[in-house]
Amino acid sequence: MKGIIIKIINDNYYVKYEKNILLCKARGKFRKDNINPLVGDVAEFDIGDKVITNIENRKNELIRPSICNVDQAVILMSVKEPEFSSLLLDKMLTIIDYNNVKPIICFTKFDLLKADNDKKLIRNYIKYYEKIGYQVFTNRYLFWLKRIFKNKLSVFTGQSGVGKSSLLNKIDKKLNLKTAPISASLGRGKHTTRHAELLELCGGLIADTPGFSALEFTGMSKEDIRDNFVEFNKYKDNCEYRNCLHLNENNCEIKRMVDKNQILLSRYQNYIKFITSK
Repeated sequence: MKGIIIKIINDNYYVKYEKNILLCKARGKFRKDNINPLVGDVAEFDIGDKVITNIENRKNELIRPSICNVDQAVILMSVKEPEFSSLLLDKMLTIIDYNNVKPIICFTKFDLLKADNDKKLIRNYIKYYEKIGYQVFTNRYLFWLKRIFKNKLSVFTGQSGVGKSSLLNKIDKKLNLKTAPISASLGRGKHTTRHAELLELCGGLIADTPGFSALEFTGMSKEDIRDNFVEFNKYKDNCEYRNCLHLNENNCEIKRMVDKNQILLSRYQNYIKFITSK
């Protein structure tokens, strides 16, 4: 039999097959062969012994959150409490693109924005990310957001406290996922999701995953970071140097596009921070 691992707690693997869920253990040789089953894995299992016997090859794998075979990642970014961070958003976009997962951006907590200047700033970010090819939503328009999940394995991810579980509860009230308020001392949310778990929603599978406040460019070179700033690829062939990193090189087209406001300054500044930290 084959199924998909929808939840892992300690050494217990919950495998969904057809309309059933079976609690399984993994073969003892998995540890010897350094095979670590993940949520999202397509698993072969013995239904009688309740043992996973084989894991099929993965098309991708994310480290934080630990999940695989993901079609798309919905990055939730609050505009307030916690404050919007273009640095964190650009970091997640770059890493998710690198891992062959489609990133989708969803801004939350618009009701907390009071100043017109703050609203205008966020709208300008939305326009720019849409211009360079990303799908961008807000949690105000659930009708449009619900349509992206059918026949997809999706990840909800983002900083703690941005409202991942709250948004899922709005989409389907039956989920009743636990939520918690922002910590006044830390300025971020408490972790309410303790493990990655796949939930049936809108004709697909969605993972509500533990939030995080930091992530790394694991396995990525400077060139990988550069190549996953998607708008750079439109202009890079006009740089003087074929392998231009768009830092201090002469006749760099990317820097010219920043000066012409064709590339968002904050994106370029974040790129410099990522590259120089490697």
